[in-house]
Amino acid sequence: MIRTALRWLLALFYLGAGVLHLRSPAGFLAITPDWVPFPEEIVAFTGIVEIAGAIGLMIPRTVIAWARPAAGIGLALYALCVWPANFNHAFSNIAFPGGEPLSWWYHGPRLVAQPLIIWLALWVGEVTDWPFRKQR
Repeated sequence: MIRTALRWLLALFYLGAGVLHLRSPAGFLAITPDWVPFPEEIVAFTGIVEIAGAIGLMIPRTVIAWARPAAGIGLALYALCVWPANFNHAFSNIAFPGGEPLSWWYHGPRLVAQPLIIWLALWVGEVTDWPFRKQR
């Protein structure tokens, strides 16, 4: 029950983030590190990945058995790959367009939460049961 609720929550989060990446890319472009090639295309691609991952998490196992695990792995890898942008945002003190830089009250928990987000994608995608082993 908890896994299902968190799967829906994570899917809604990634769906919303994906739409934001596509509709309002300026904030994401602002925090993209300089070494990332083709930043506009990368930001658009990440939006598509988020939306695809959200959809994949919601496909019932009875329809496509591999969809949830594939989405979980994809979203975990996605979260790992965008972590440098979060570090860049924090350590370069970058403000989103039209706003002020965010404080470490935002950045600190955000950076620390990234491994939890990676694990959560794998757990709700039914790739792992760790640390909640199923009883046999």
